This record gives sequence, structure tokens and C-alpha cells, in this order.
Amino acid sequence: MVNLNKIPGLQFVLITGLSGAGKSNAVDCFEDLGFFCVDNLPPTFIPKFAELCAQSGGQIKKVALVCDMRGGAFFGHLFEALQELEEKNLEPEILFLEASDEVLIRRFKETRRRHPLGDLSLPEAIRQEREALSELRGKADRVIDTSNLEPRELKEKIAHYYESEKPEKRMHILIISFGYKYGLPLDADLVFDVRFLPNPYYVQHLRPLTGETTEVKDYVWRWMVTHKFFQKMQDLLEFSLPYYVREGKSHLVIALGCTGGRHRSVVLANELGRVLGKKYSITVEHRDINKA
Repeated sequence: MVNLNKIPGLQFVLITGLSGAGKSNAVDCFEDLGFFCVDNLPPTFIPKFAELCAQSGGQIKKVALVCDMRGGAFFGHLFEALQELEEKNLEPEILFLEASDEVLIRRFKETRRRHPLGDLSLPEAIRQEREALSELRGKADRVIDTSNLEPRELKEKIAHYYESEKPEKRMHILIISFGYKYGLPLDADLVFDVRFLPNPYYVQHLRPLTGETTEVKDYVWRWMVTHKFFQKMQDLLEFSLPYYVREGKSHLVIALGCTGGRHRSVVLANELGRVLGKKYSITVEHRDINKA
């Protein structure tokens, strides 16, 4: 028998609940929190999946699985699967999502989705599903009623319960330097134009170099206008980024552009990455640095 305690710090969450209560939104939330997520996994496969996690060499430490009535006849084996996990020294945390009958009916009407219990009337299908899941609800570690929750509010609740890092680290920021002559990055959320700064391109010995070199860095930072602009940009971002985090945004692209994307934008993108990296999860990319 595989001892699943071999995975130090394994976080194993089983997401279940009523159809239409928001399990799909919940999966998106868990993915943003860095969980390995599997939707609609037949319960009989859960123990084997847990063993695969144990054999991953610690690469998979946070797992969220969705099991619900879509599994049909397989769903009846869920308690057997949970018992098998307990015998292997792993007890998943069960998150149960529910909502009022009125809200569930409205959501099904809006999405025009068919209830997993088939051709029953919606009220009867919801009643039967609620009854079938009553024992599982009683076993749940956490129950969230999504009747009055917006998707953002559900995400905040899940993050509150299950995040293992600071909220700022949940949002990944990609900082891109680029050249306007090659076009704007299509996925940019915020764009800063730095073409007004003194241009190293017109200094003959700096022209073939890039913003990664000490010579170009020193030239760009020589000017007071560079320092003033960077400070104002930093102030704007330090003010606005916490609101992006609060809104639940998981990925933000900040683009800095100069004419060719090789000098000024590279220098400022690197410095912005260094400054914001003290608080946020940052990647810096120089899209056009190697273009002629």
C-alpha cells in the first residue's frame, strides 16, 4: 500500500456540490492559486491519481479535484474512494458548494444547460440532487453558499481559505519591453511610451549595444527626466496594482515601448521588474531586443 504521507505538505481538495452552484468558477480560482486541477474525475480513479501525485517527486503538492453528479453511476463510489484514501493516510479537504433552489433554477435558465439528472423538471432534479448529496454535505469541511456571491467574491473566499502565499503573489505581472516600429504587444494591459527620453541610438558607440549593457544603462539614467518619469510611473503602479489584485486579476501585462525596443525600454523594464519584484510575482521579457 502506498503511504501518501510521503508527500510533505500535500494539499488535496475535493470540490463538490450542487449543479449550478459555481464549481467551474471554483476550479478557475484554484488554478489561479497554483493547484493542479482535474474536473469531473470518476471517483474510482481518485486513489490512483493520488498515488501518481505521490510518485511525482514532490512536483505536485496542491491538488483540486471536482466530483459531482455528472459522474452518473460512478459517483456512487465516491465514499469508497475517500475511505481508500484515508487508509493510505490522506484525507482530502471537502469543499461543498450550494445555492438556493431559486438561484439554481435561474442559472440553468440563463445558461440553457441541462441538469445532470436528465429529463426531470428542474425543481425535481434539484431536490433529488440535494437529497443525494446530503451525506456528502454533512462530511464537508467547508460549505460555501454562492446564492448571493459574484464570481469575484467566490474567488476571494476560496483564496482566503486556500491560498498559501500573499495575495500580491497571486497576480503574475509580465513586463514587456518592445519597439513601436514593430507594433504594440497585443495582450498589453498597460502601455508606457518612453520615446521622449534621450535616445542612446544617436550615440554612435552605444547604437549596437542594448539596454542590458552597463554603458546604455548609465546613459539612460544620466538624465533627470528619466528619474522623474520612472518615479511617477512607479507611483501610479503602486497605487493601482493592489486594486487589480483586489479585483481578482490573475495576470497583468505592462508594456514599455521605445522606437526600436533595444535601449530605453529595456533599461526601464528591467528596473521596473526589480522594483515590483519585491512585492509581486514578476517576469521581464524583451520582445525586440535582438531585432536589427
